[in-house]
Amino acid sequence: MTATRSPSRIDGKSRTVRELLAGSRYSIDYYQREYKWQKKQVTDLIDDLASKFLNSYEEGDERSTVAGYGNYFLGSIIISDKDGRKYVIDGQQRLTTLTLLLIFIRHRLGENCQIEEKEQISGLILSTKYGDRSFNLNVRERIPCMEALYEREYKDGVGADAPESVANIMARYSDIEENFPKELVGTTLPYFADWLTDNIRLIEITAYSDEDAYTIFETMNDRGLSLTPAEMLKGYLLSNIANTDRRTYANDVWKGRMRALTDIGKDEDADGIKAWLRSQYAENIRERKRGAEPRDFDLIGTEFHRWVRNKEKMLGLSGSESFVRIIERDFAFYSRWYERLRKAGEALTEGLECVYFNAQHNFTLQYPLLLAPLTVDDDEDVALCKVRIVAAWIDILIHRRIWNWRAIDYSTMQYAMFLVIREIRGRSPQDLVAMLQKRLNDESETSFSANDRFGLHGRNGPQLHRLLARMTDYMETRSGQASHYAEYERRGYEIEHIWADHHERHVEEFPDSSEFAEYRNRIGGLLLLPKKFNASFGDIPYAKKRKHYLIQNLLAGSLHEQVYEHNPGFKSFIEDSGLPFRSHAEFKKADLEHRQDLYRRLAEKTWDPGRLTEILESNSHS
Repeated sequence: MTATRSPSRIDGKSRTVRELLAGSRYSIDYYQREYKWQKKQVTDLIDDLASKFLNSYEEGDERSTVAGYGNYFLGSIIISDKDGRKYVIDGQQRLTTLTLLLIFIRHRLGENCQIEEKEQISGLILSTKYGDRSFNLNVRERIPCMEALYEREYKDGVGADAPESVANIMARYSDIEENFPKELVGTTLPYFADWLTDNIRLIEITAYSDEDAYTIFETMNDRGLSLTPAEMLKGYLLSNIANTDRRTYANDVWKGRMRALTDIGKDEDADGIKAWLRSQYAENIRERKRGAEPRDFDLIGTEFHRWVRNKEKMLGLSGSESFVRIIERDFAFYSRWYERLRKAGEALTEGLECVYFNAQHNFTLQYPLLLAPLTVDDDEDVALCKVRIVAAWIDILIHRRIWNWRAIDYSTMQYAMFLVIREIRGRSPQDLVAMLQKRLNDESETSFSANDRFGLHGRNGPQLHRLLARMTDYMETRSGQASHYAEYERRGYEIEHIWADHHERHVEEFPDSSEFAEYRNRIGGLLLLPKKFNASFGDIPYAKKRKHYLIQNLLAGSLHEQVYEHNPGFKSFIEDSGLPFRSHAEFKKADLEHRQDLYRRLAEKTWDPGRLTEILESNSHS
């Protein structure tokens, strides 16, 4: 006889990702909410996972040593098991994201011919029974898009009428592609895949009736919530203020600032506190070697409430007035600037455009960097000048690294950016310009001239799209035209190859098809044009579509001689910049090489370190 489960029974068990997903099939009831995670949640998770893994990993490790690497707890999921069918009551956001991450890893393992590892991952994504293949997280409306991702048959974007979950799934997969740390690919990836599946743990809580499952869910989310680190920090700070009236006022200040931060988005209150503490107080960071202990920068990221308690002396917290000061003066000042900067990261803001540009590349490290030179005594003009200088430096640094195919993800940049934070803390605008320009001058290996073959490479398409949008906008605004950057960066525009993908048209200059493909993908052979243009003209020869470039943006139009005839603004820009613009009646190998050099010089103008001096001078004249 088969034992029957009691409907009132509740099971709880710690499970690895492999134990949770291998051979299982989870469903989501139709009334469950959509998949809603946004870019921030996905990239934060990837950064956390990469950081935890790299704390243990060392090149040359045996695969078996992964078993001894540190574990990562991903929280709990609540399951309703009804007659053997498992329904996810809470946790579908994490399970969906894990599935997308596993699909991405499977593709990258396949690219490196790691077939055995690839197939092991496949079993965590889907399973086959009696010839019927189904995803282990099986939701009917999502199946076509998940199939497209799994089979790599997806195209950029989805239709406007796509369900919210489908649109978010496709967008988040693109975020994973763009932001997956380069440190984890290649020979490191199988180790990370092992760690992901066997060292990440979740608590699976299973009830055998919907009623019990939802009771657990409500208890955990309504009545059983623990205090957040922000709430614990507030309690500690307020408890050390002796005067009741001062404590009440400080509490009101704290609550007002917290409300303003949470209005920006989920977890922004904690992120604002982390950015403030890291920018002003972190003195050290975990050494980059196996087994090294977390230090200030790391501890602020995981337990800032406890870190503040342990650093009372360093923070000057030695009496009631000092606790008042850190809330009413310090936290109020830096949290207001954090709020302002985060809003500038979400929408183009005059004077803070570079904050937006950096945020588009998901460079979240910019916020403690931008806060680092600020002091509570800075007036508006001085503080804004400092922020603009640092934001412009980050903008230049990011695009130099992109041009040289270098990573800009959190785990790669964290250590170097901490050193900059510590160096520029509290500095004057004049000091900032001198220090940051010196850093750019000292890094000749990441100058634009260091890579004369830059173009589409791997999965840098979104980065290259934004780079072309900036360069196009730069030459247009310097030619007296209105800015169209906000239009160019949208998905309505895409990268256009000047050469269509027809090797046979170029076989005389490129007997080798691989050399043709490499040249075709160089930035000198690329433009940014509306999708509808690509659909209509992308496949035809250059000679036939050249005239159509005239009615597009100025960078595309510069291929045609007519754009030079009656455009005084453009002619002045060419004269002032010295850039070697010229028309191209045909587009051969030599023409592409000329455009490659032109684009490199245009990039040097767009991201000129002299901008830092210009910001300083404009502030002194205001």
